[in-house]
Amino acid sequence: MRALLFAALTMVALPTMAEKLTIERIFDGGSLAGPAPRGLQISPDGSRVPFLRARPDDQFQLDLWEYQLKDNKTRLLVDSKKLEPNGEQLSDAEKARRERERTAGLHGILSYQWSPDGKQLLFPINGKLYVYALATPDAAPRQLDAGENVIDPKISPKGHYVSFVRDQNLWVIDLSSGESHQLTHDGGGTVHNGEAEFVAQEEMDRSEGYWWAPDDSAIAFERYDEARVQVTKRTELYADHTDVIDQRYPAAGTPNVAVKLGLVSPTGGPPRWIALGKDSDIYLTRVNWVPDARHLTYQRMPRNQQQLDLRLVDVKTLAQRTLLSETSNNWINLNNDLSFLKDGKSFLWGSERSGYHHLYLYGIDGKLRHAVSEGDWPIDGLLAVNEHSGTVFVASNKDAVPERQVYALKIDGSNAKAPVRISQGAGTHMAEFAPDGSFYVDTFSSIDTPPQVSVHKPDGSFLTWIEPNKLDDKHPFWPYRDSLIKPEFGTLKAADGQTLYYRVYKPAGFDPTKKYPVFDTYYGGPSAQLVTNAWGDYFNQYMANQGFVVFTLDNRGMARRGHAFETPIYQQLGAAEVDDQLAGIQWLKSQPWVDGRHIGVFGWSYGGYMTTMMLAKASDQLAGGVAVAPVTNWRLYDTFYTERYLGRPQDNDAGYTRSSPLAWLDGLTSKLYLVHGMADDNVLFLNSTELMAELQKRGTQFQFMAYPGAKHGLNLPGQRSHVYHLIENFFQQQVKGASAPKSAATQPAAAATTK
Repeated sequence: MRALLFAALTMVALPTMAEKLTIERIFDGGSLAGPAPRGLQISPDGSRVPFLRARPDDQFQLDLWEYQLKDNKTRLLVDSKKLEPNGEQLSDAEKARRERERTAGLHGILSYQWSPDGKQLLFPINGKLYVYALATPDAAPRQLDAGENVIDPKISPKGHYVSFVRDQNLWVIDLSSGESHQLTHDGGGTVHNGEAEFVAQEEMDRSEGYWWAPDDSAIAFERYDEARVQVTKRTELYADHTDVIDQRYPAAGTPNVAVKLGLVSPTGGPPRWIALGKDSDIYLTRVNWVPDARHLTYQRMPRNQQQLDLRLVDVKTLAQRTLLSETSNNWINLNNDLSFLKDGKSFLWGSERSGYHHLYLYGIDGKLRHAVSEGDWPIDGLLAVNEHSGTVFVASNKDAVPERQVYALKIDGSNAKAPVRISQGAGTHMAEFAPDGSFYVDTFSSIDTPPQVSVHKPDGSFLTWIEPNKLDDKHPFWPYRDSLIKPEFGTLKAADGQTLYYRVYKPAGFDPTKKYPVFDTYYGGPSAQLVTNAWGDYFNQYMANQGFVVFTLDNRGMARRGHAFETPIYQQLGAAEVDDQLAGIQWLKSQPWVDGRHIGVFGWSYGGYMTTMMLAKASDQLAGGVAVAPVTNWRLYDTFYTERYLGRPQDNDAGYTRSSPLAWLDGLTSKLYLVHGMADDNVLFLNSTELMAELQKRGTQFQFMAYPGAKHGLNLPGQRSHVYHLIENFFQQQVKGASAPKSAATQPAAAATTK
């Protein structure tokens, strides 16, 4: 369950007379961020930076552009609407893939890849493959003979082949002959070759299922068989029809897919299989080739996720050994920080063994050499390695928790405790480095700066703009600038003494002598941080302009604070998180400008779960809440995510029971508005129907809105605007206009029951 994230947005006060931001403008009126590029990838020779940009008339349609560093010019490369003027007709596999990648609401060109020589770009659109030649910029992109409904296309590292997955099998096109070859032949039904399984895509941050050798000699690929995964029969209700879907959904405690790791030649032949160990109930989490192409590594995790093994395989003999193992008493978080150095004798490895995510240098013999970073602060991840200067670059919030900055560290570990910050400006920096680490492209935003893209030397010094994105009279946000409110950041203490960060927007025209209702919005779950110094928090700004105090607090269990900050949720969800959010509620009630009788809560996904738990456990503190797509019974959610925190239901029955709002519903007396998409294949609609049935048994009244055909993100036309109008209306009518909640003394007992 990856977060539906919100970011902070603000602006200093400017002269009045601007337009008022509306919900329709936020969700249906085109991008408010300006012409900010996304998906930047520096060319192999460092001369160009292609990127994706939304069309001015459609914030969800992406075209392919490029910036040339030599002449400082930006130009459109591929107009997606010219290639597919009639829109997209996607396969079910591609729809599911986009849902997992949180790109289901986008169309046009969503991804692309450089050829190794830097002369061509490969991209898919509408299930077809195209190649764009930079030498002939006026020529139309060339469609490859790959058929339709292809997924995960790649150009091989040496540029001899284009690979892709079609009909659950792995294919290549030999670019010298133009001929296509099918490399696997047993895909179909429950067998998938070259694809990542559901939990890998949804929970492991791994969307790929095959990996090229650096010299084009072989492809490592995942084969998974989901025959043993239980079938969940879902009824997907659309506006004009109903589909009955037999979805193989690995719910907590039930069997996962059977996974294999194979090697196949791009010229064909039978696969060779790499032994993954005696325990077949494992997760294949990562696969990486060593630069010599004679070895590859894979990362293997047992079902309980308390150990992670890095295994090295000799490609010729298939002999293998363990390079290192990570262990934990609760769970291990995955990362992408494995990087082999060019000498072939050492590699960088990311680990939370100290309690914080840091980098370590290892020899290829598996022996630790030294820490590259250390201290009571985490890195977000490895960005680049410049071996010539002996430097690695990482992202971190070391200096300010709500920010993301870029830091330089020495590979020799000489400044492990004192990295050099190279990014400038308080806010959020997303850096994309050149392949050799010689420069980087920085996408920067803050509460008062829309996303700006610039080029920098490796010491952080400015070189040039790609997109300054000035907030001037040409910017799409210019008409609404006067309505922006600068949020305040602060900290509270959790019950165990850990620091909690919050962000608060005071209402438009704030008068400290008045009392205001509260729109309290959160996510609450792992792998996310909402209290950030970044641009784009439009709806929260909107609610502040409707007269609400808008409050967000990041509770224990959330990301970027170290492992000890996460682990209070182990074995029981919805306890520490609710305690922390209630600490935030108490802080709000202590403020003279807050009307403590009119505080409401809203969350989506894990945040929706949090709303149901908050109302069930603390209705005496709240006027009501909106829960969108909530998990209400963790036995219905997937194996990898749920068991990471709760273990298997067979081993922690009481923990599962107490982690569900169903165990606390006698205490739910405040107003609840429940919302769910009727085709959600992530948090199954069954979660909401179970909750509704239990509330009805108790005679508890609630409101409910269902969205026909909607997946987890409610991305069909009009649905986002509709649901946010629903949220605003609820807070205006049921929270702002609510009568005072009953005192705690008159509330029914809210004790959990265990089976």
